[in-house]
Amino acid sequence: MILSRVALARLPGIVARPGHAVEAIRTGIVHFGPGAFHRAHQAAYVDRLLDTDPRWGIAAVSLRSGGTTDALKAQDGLYTLAVIDREPSTQIVAAHSDAIGPGEGARLRQLLASPDVRIATSTVTEKGYCLGGDGSLDFAHPDIVHDLARPAEPASVIGWIVAGLGDRRAAGLPPFAMLCCDNMTGNGAKLRAACVALAREQDSGLADWIAGEVAFPDSMVDSITPASDAAFLAKVRETLGVEDRAAVQRERFTQWVLQRFDMPDGPDLASAGVTLTGDVRGYEQAKLRILNGAHSTLAYVGLVRGHETVFEAMSDAALEGFVTRLVHQDIAASLAPVEGLDKAAYADAVLDRFRNPEIRHLLSQIAWDGSQKLPYRLLDTTRAALDSARSVERLAVPVAAWIAFLRRKAEAGETITDPLADTLAAAATSANPVTAMLAVEPVFGARLAEDERFRAAVREAFQHFAQGDIGPLLGR
Repeated sequence: MILSRVALARLPGIVARPGHAVEAIRTGIVHFGPGAFHRAHQAAYVDRLLDTDPRWGIAAVSLRSGGTTDALKAQDGLYTLAVIDREPSTQIVAAHSDAIGPGEGARLRQLLASPDVRIATSTVTEKGYCLGGDGSLDFAHPDIVHDLARPAEPASVIGWIVAGLGDRRAAGLPPFAMLCCDNMTGNGAKLRAACVALAREQDSGLADWIAGEVAFPDSMVDSITPASDAAFLAKVRETLGVEDRAAVQRERFTQWVLQRFDMPDGPDLASAGVTLTGDVRGYEQAKLRILNGAHSTLAYVGLVRGHETVFEAMSDAALEGFVTRLVHQDIAASLAPVEGLDKAAYADAVLDRFRNPEIRHLLSQIAWDGSQKLPYRLLDTTRAALDSARSVERLAVPVAAWIAFLRRKAEAGETITDPLADTLAAAATSANPVTAMLAVEPVFGARLAEDERFRAAVREAFQHFAQGDIGPLLGR
């Protein structure tokens, strides 16, 4: 037997049921890309919203693969959400009122034109939007070439959004709001620009209407969502007593920050836990600097200490103390005030997430692509500290750890996973590795390379790593 409405009543008492009547929900949201993250994150927010407002059921749309949509159809839109933490929980999510898979374009077109649909959302990964390196629509992308030739039968998400909005404009209906839920900086603005660019090639009037009438709010989402592998699905079956082909798991922490947008009689997303703000960028910066900056620090220093995962690194009292001080006293201090964000509370929540024994997050993976990550995760914070005449001694430690990490990998002949691997290996193994690394302009820029306070702090910290004596660093 598989999970279904009929099976709900037979589930064990430890499994939380939906707080609303499954058969009563109506479709008000169309979502492109119903992968694990959507089902574990956004759909869980909507599931809470439906407890008081049944208008906002989600139609899950998959343009490429029918596996998930087929499973949702077979299971009456139901699936299991397992929260993996020190206090785990299991619940049934009933947020999906419909599912549309490949080959169902006519039904999707009809749904996008429905007056009941007020919002469309997407989680298709950054590459799913057919953008070029500069963030604008890539007109050479095969899907966009197809959509320009056959606009009535789109292949891309952008093509479907434009087609759906075009149908609504032709019918005299107001547009749906378009919410991008993929983690791209300025994601709403980028999606708007891409849709307007495609529409401009088809109908300049439609392009102007989209530019002027359609809401594309920026957003930020966050929650670790491990893959639903065979072992997890087997565990779910054992817990439920029935099979669930769409089950997902995530950590307890979840965050959805959304730029306010105007929608009369729209959903009360705040009541479901969504943070509505006028400053999504501020939240993005907090995440980059606090969460990702701490992650990179744990990775490079933790690997030196012989740790394999984030949890193991946070179980190292000396390293945990250092990272806690770094986050609160150096990183949080670099952030300007953000509407609705308690920086200290957010920092504490991030550090607590790292202590979750059920999440196996490998330090070796976090350590990849340091040249692309460190400028935003740690070096912007360092520049802010220098501008404010604050100490950079602690901030220099993860930078020195990265240099030591690269030097060890290069000397051992191991692969360095980074677009600048050859340049970094040569610099890290030179006679003066700190000087050579700081001269890698794409990473450090002229400002940090020439700042003697920063150079001296990195040199001093690197000596400790080179000598295998980093205890004094962690006591800072």
